[in-house]
Amino acid sequence: MSRRQVEPHSPDDDPWRHLKGSVAKARHELNAGRLVDELRAQRPEALDELLAAFGAEIEGVAYLILHSRSDAEEVVIDTAMTAWDKAATLRDASALRAWLLRVAARHALQRVRRARGIDPLPLLPTFQAASATGGADVLSDRLSLTAAVSDLPPRMRAAVALHYFSDLTIDDVAAALGSSRNTVKTELRLALRRLRVAMDANR
Repeated sequence: MSRRQVEPHSPDDDPWRHLKGSVAKARHELNAGRLVDELRAQRPEALDELLAAFGAEIEGVAYLILHSRSDAEEVVIDTAMTAWDKAATLRDASALRAWLLRVAARHALQRVRRARGIDPLPLLPTFQAASATGGADVLSDRLSLTAAVSDLPPRMRAAVALHYFSDLTIDDVAAALGSSRNTVKTELRLALRRLRVAMDANR
């Protein structure tokens, strides 16, 4: 009796599929010390290099834990944000890859443990037409938001303007800025964090 032939997995089902070609080249050319320094200085451009070099592997690890492509992509963003916030705590730049994978695994496991839900906070304040009694408050919020956006770094400011004010998709924003979609998503989340802090301070 002949053995049953097993169909190969689709490339889309391979969590490591991105670790070839340009990604492998980016990893080979990576200067970890310089990248860590740029992350410590919180230069938005560092996110591009971080995600190009490690994003696919982080996604692969997260996918193996979560079995969800969309959740794995969110773990990539969570990990990039942790790198942005905590790079100063990394003493040995040569350990960057191992550190990132540990962070990613923790984020993935947290998603396994907690119930999925929707963030109750809106991504950006929703401004409705000013009423006769609330017009001044709405105008004040608009001015505060405009000022807060203007204080963002240029790339974050552009991403917020294109995505939230011009309603471009993440892919369109990425194409406009010459960035990956994960870089744009990370920058948007960082921008929203700053905007919330700024708006709360003005209330």
